[in-house]
Amino acid sequence: MSDTAHILVVDDDERIRSLLRKFLVKNGYMVSAATDAAHARKILRGLEFDLIVLDVMMPGEDGISLTRELRKRITTPILLLTARGETEDRIAGLEAGADDYLPKPFEPRELLLRISAILRRVPQAQPAGPKLMTLGGLRYDTERGQLFEGDSHIHLTGTEAALLRRLAETPGQAVSRVDLTTDLGRTPSEEADTSDRAIDVQITRLRRKIEPDPKEPRYLQTVRGAGYMLMPD
Repeated sequence: MSDTAHILVVDDDERIRSLLRKFLVKNGYMVSAATDAAHARKILRGLEFDLIVLDVMMPGEDGISLTRELRKRITTPILLLTARGETEDRIAGLEAGADDYLPKPFEPRELLLRISAILRRVPQAQPAGPKLMTLGGLRYDTERGQLFEGDSHIHLTGTEAALLRRLAETPGQAVSRVDLTTDLGRTPSEEADTSDRAIDVQITRLRRKIEPDPKEPRYLQTVRGAGYMLMPD
């Protein structure tokens, strides 16, 4: 990622697009904007971004549907802006592949904090564990934060990469949901049930990529009452 992160804002409301662009530029980011899902796809065909800030409630294709489609081909972090505060709607966004969500209306400072937290999840520093872990037919390079099957690179979203990196720091030891929530930049004390479920959703997504049978996890295990534990070969 470059020193100046490039953010794509997707919102059908011209006033909100303009306000977000000015606010983010003022705080040091490069910003491009799209008016709807089709416009966003057109821009993404020609440019790469460090983060996508995406409104859920748009005419035509909504943000959750677009997130689901984008996740088939790119791993760019996605922050959903949603007027829906219900837990199920937020979980639906995470299940579609979003890295985080922010209910409207929101304080601009909170948006900055969420963006900063998401960008920090992009693998940078070296973890404390071994440089290479074996998970069955997969290899996890802890130094680069990358997962491979043979010579093929398995794409991880920013959140998935952050989770795997954190668990790989202490293989064979359980990491609590509270610790995982904190490491992902959220506040465990706020909306604790939602935070726990959000972690569970991300763990489920990660298991689909590393487990031969995600319903019977061998490598990313649940430790009852303690959290989750990575068990490499």
